[in-house]
Amino acid sequence: MSTRLSKGGRLIDRATPLNFTFNGKPMRGYAGDTLASALLGAGQVMLGRSFKYHRPRGLVASGVEEPNALVELGRNARFEPDQRTTTTELFEGAETRSQNHWPSLEFDVGEINDKLYKFLPAGFYYKTFMAPRAAWKHLFEPVIRKSAGLGGAPKEADPDRYEQVYAHCDVLVVGGGVAGLAAALREGRKGQRVWLVEQTAHWGGRTPVDGGQIDGEEAADWIKIALQELESLPNVTLRTRLMAAGQYDHGYVIGLENLGDTRPGADVPRHRLWRIRAGRTITATGALERPLSFAGNDVPGVMLASAVRDYVVNWAVSPGDRVVVVTNNDDAYRTALALLDAGLSVPAIVDAREESHGALPQVAKARGITVLEGRGIARVLGRTHVTGVEICMQAGEGGATQVLDCDCVAMSGGWSPVVHLWSHCGGKLSWDAEHAMFRPDPERPPLGAQGQPMVQAVGAANGDLQLAAIMAAAGLGAVSSDEAPMMPVWQMPAGAPDALRYKSFLDFQNDVKVSDVQLAAREGYESVEHTKRYTTLGMATDQGKLSNINGLAVLSDALGQPIPATGTTTFRPPYTPISLGAIAAEAKGPLFQPLRRTPIHDWHAARLAHWEPVGHWRRPYCYPRSGESHRDAVNREITNTRQNVGLLDASTLGKIVVKGPDAGRFLDMLYTNMMSTLKVGKCRYGLMCDENGFLMDDGVVARLSEDTFLCHTTTGGADRIHGWMEDWLQCEWWDWKVYTANLTEQFAQIAVVGPKARTLLERLGGMDVSREPLPFMQWAEGTLGGFDARIFRISFSGELSYEIAVPASQGRALWDKLITEGESLGVMPYGTEALHVLRAEKGFIMIGDETDGTVIPQDLGLGWAISKKKDDYLGKRAQQRSHMTDPSRWKLVGLETLDGRVLPDGALAPAEGFNANGQRHTQGRVTSTYYSPTIGKGIAMALVLNGPDRMGEVLEFTGTGDTRISARIVDPVFYDKDGEKQNV
Repeated sequence: MSTRLSKGGRLIDRATPLNFTFNGKPMRGYAGDTLASALLGAGQVMLGRSFKYHRPRGLVASGVEEPNALVELGRNARFEPDQRTTTTELFEGAETRSQNHWPSLEFDVGEINDKLYKFLPAGFYYKTFMAPRAAWKHLFEPVIRKSAGLGGAPKEADPDRYEQVYAHCDVLVVGGGVAGLAAALREGRKGQRVWLVEQTAHWGGRTPVDGGQIDGEEAADWIKIALQELESLPNVTLRTRLMAAGQYDHGYVIGLENLGDTRPGADVPRHRLWRIRAGRTITATGALERPLSFAGNDVPGVMLASAVRDYVVNWAVSPGDRVVVVTNNDDAYRTALALLDAGLSVPAIVDAREESHGALPQVAKARGITVLEGRGIARVLGRTHVTGVEICMQAGEGGATQVLDCDCVAMSGGWSPVVHLWSHCGGKLSWDAEHAMFRPDPERPPLGAQGQPMVQAVGAANGDLQLAAIMAAAGLGAVSSDEAPMMPVWQMPAGAPDALRYKSFLDFQNDVKVSDVQLAAREGYESVEHTKRYTTLGMATDQGKLSNINGLAVLSDALGQPIPATGTTTFRPPYTPISLGAIAAEAKGPLFQPLRRTPIHDWHAARLAHWEPVGHWRRPYCYPRSGESHRDAVNREITNTRQNVGLLDASTLGKIVVKGPDAGRFLDMLYTNMMSTLKVGKCRYGLMCDENGFLMDDGVVARLSEDTFLCHTTTGGADRIHGWMEDWLQCEWWDWKVYTANLTEQFAQIAVVGPKARTLLERLGGMDVSREPLPFMQWAEGTLGGFDARIFRISFSGELSYEIAVPASQGRALWDKLITEGESLGVMPYGTEALHVLRAEKGFIMIGDETDGTVIPQDLGLGWAISKKKDDYLGKRAQQRSHMTDPSRWKLVGLETLDGRVLPDGALAPAEGFNANGQRHTQGRVTSTYYSPTIGKGIAMALVLNGPDRMGEVLEFTGTGDTRISARIVDPVFYDKDGEKQNV
C-alpha cells in the first residue's frame, strides 16, 4: 500500500504538518505537499471513478498530465469541481471529495456500465439515441444531461478576486528546468529583457530528481548558482506558479499565475492572468512520459514510472511496497534505483526489449534487480488496487509465463516533447522514428511579422531527452547516464487478443480503449480528428496529454500506415485550464458591464429620469412628472419640442475623427456616398454597409479640415464602427495614410431643438447662429456663452436644430445655462422615446429598427445616399447580386392605423397561402411604431412587399392574440415633408 516514508522528501517541510479531509475522513500532510502526494502518503490509492464505465481510478502522473485524480475542493462559495490534485498545493483545512460516483466511492451503482462494456463501445451514442424519436426528449436527453460531467457545479457566487496584468519583454522563457535556466542566463547576459516563468512552485524541472552533473557541479547545486545569477540581473524577471497557457500571433502569450490558491480568503488576488508581449519565446516545457497499453493499466496503483520516482524523491511517499517496473526504455530504470534507495522492493523490471544493455540497466542488475527481457504485462490483477501482474512474452498473445505479487506498477512507454506552445501559432512537427515521438521541426518554426522565427524550443521540449544533450545544446557540459535506444510499444503484448485489448486503456478519464480506436478505424474514421470525436480520445480534462500519441499510433497500425501519415490532432490553447474568474477578472457584478455616464447624467438622475439601456450607456427614456405616465411624459416632451424648444443629451453619439492624406479616400470606401468631395465646414449624411451590402450604421460626417473628418455614429455603434475602421486599415489597407481615434467621451453634445432654438442660442451670445452664416448641414466653431463650442446645424427631428459639442468637462455647465436661459422660452428636456417619435414623424430611419442585418439602403428608399460617381464602396458588389436587386424585396413605407390604435412592434401582415411548414405567408412587417401626438394617431414604418407602389391600400396586421389591426399604406414622411421647419 502507499505510505509516507520516514525520511527524505526534498520538497516537504516535516516541521509544518497540514490537516485536510478526503470524503470527510481526516488526513495529514506537510507543507510542500500537493494534494496528490498528501493523499498517497495517507494511504489513499483509489481517488475517483472514470466517466463512462465508472471504473476505479487512482493517480497516474504527478503533474499537469494527470487524467484521473480530480476532486471537488472546498465548499459553499469556495466550492470547485475537477481540481487536479497533482497541481494543487496542499493547504491547511483543505476539504476534498471524490467525484463521479453514487452512493459512495467504494460502492458505485454506475459500475454496472463496466459489466455492459460490450454494449457501450466507441460511438455507441451515435447509434443508440436515434429512435424512437420521442424518446430523445423524455428519456435519452434527461439521462445524458444528468450523467454529464464529473463533479458538481458551484451554486454560489465566487467571493475571490482576480486580476489581469500586462507585461512586455524581449525574450520569454517558458519552463524553469535546466534548459530554461540556461536559456534565461544566455539571454540575460546579453542584456535582453527576460521573463522566465515556471508553472510549478520549484525550479529545476526533473533534473533534481533524476540527478547528473552540469559544468562540474551536481545538478541541484548548479540550479542554485544559476538562480542566484538570474536574481542578480536587473533585466531578468523570475516567476513561479505561472503557467504559459497559450502562444498567439505577434508574440502574444497568455499566462495564469496562482497567488491565493493555498490561502482561501486572504486579501490577495487568487489568480492573475498575464497578457505578455514577447519579442521571442523560448519553450523549455520539457516532455511527458507516455503510459503503456496493457490490460488493467487503469487499475489504481498503475502509474507512470517518472511519477513514482517523483513521489518517492520529492515528497517521500511510497506508491507501493512492492513495485514492478514495466518499460520499453532505459529511463524507467531510474525509478527502480530510486525505489531501492528508499528501501522499497522491486520484484522485477519488465523490459519489452529483447536486450537491455545500457548503463542504467547494468546498474540495476548489479544491485540485484531481476530484469525480464522481451517480456510484457498481460494483465494487471486487482480492481480497486493492484494485487499482482501476469507476465507474458511481448511478442506473444498474452499467455502468462509467471505471476508477480505487487501493489504498484510503474510503467514507461517513452517520452513526448511538450510541443503545445510551439504548435499554437503554426509551428510544424516532424516524426522522430528513433525515439518514437513528434518534435519541433526547426525548418518550419512559427514565424513573426518580419518572417523571423517567433518561437524556439530547447531541451526536452525540442526532443533532447538526456541531460548531456540538453546542456550541450545550451553550450554547457553535463554528465548523465548514457541510455540505449527505446523500442516503440503501442500494445502489450504485441499480439494481444480482443479480451486484453478490451481492457487496455488509452484515455483513462473517458474510458477509451485500444479496441475503441481500432473499431473507429474499421468504421471508416481514418482521420485522427474524426477518430478523436468518435471515440472521445483526448477530450478529457487532460486534453490527450497521455493518450494522443498512443491513440494515433494504434490508429495508424489499424489503418496500415506510418504514424506521420496519420498526423496529430490540433494543439489549441490553453495548455491547462484557466479559471473563468481569471478570464473575467474584475468584470463581475457592477463591473461586468461598466455603466457609462454622460457629463449630464447626474442632472437626469436628479429629475428622476426613466432610463433606457443603449449599449453600455443609460439614456433618459423620458422625464415623468408626478402622477404622469411614461406615455403622457413622452407626448408632452414631443409637443413642447415641436412648439417651443427641447434639449437632448446626445453625448453618447459616436464621434470618430479620421485624419490623414488618404482620409477622404478611406471614407469613400466606408460610406455609400462620396465624402472626399465634402467641403471644409460642411456636413453630409452617410450610410455604412458591411461586405454583404447590408446597412450597419449611419450618421453625419463633418469635414474639419482638408485632411480631417469627424464621423458621427449611432450610440451603440461607436466602438463597433471604430473597430471596423481599424480592421480595414490594419488588415487590408495597411499602406493608406489614415489615423482614426474614438473621441466619443471627449465631448458632451447637446441638441437644441425646436422653433425657439435659435432664440435660445442667441441669448447665450458669442456666435452668429442665424441662417445665413450657419445654414442647414454646416458647422461652425467658436465661443458660445463663454464655452468652447462646435455647433452643427443638423436635425434628427425635422425642427430647427443645433447640436453643440463642448469638451466633456464643460457639458454640465452648458446644459445648466441652457436650462436657465431658456426657462422663459419653455425649454424642456426630452428623452430617447420622444426622439424616436420625432424622427418617425419625419420618416427618418433608425439603425436597429428599420435594419436587422438583412436590409440594404435601397429597401429603405435611400438610393439618393448612394453615390453614382465612385467605382466602389464596401457592399457595392454585394448589392448587385440578383437577390439584392429582386423587385420583390420588401420596401419601406409609412402606416396609419384606421382607428388610431398603435400597431405592435414587429407586427406581420398576413398574405394568402402557407409555406411548407404550415406557416402563413406574410407580405410585410412593422419596423417602428408609435403614437404620434403631432398627428394624433398611431403611426408606423414598415417593410412591405411592393410597398411604394401600393399607396393608399389597407392591410391587416397581427395584433394581440387573434386580433387584427387595419392600417393604410402612406408616405413614410408624416410631418413637414418639404423640410421647411428644419431649414429656417
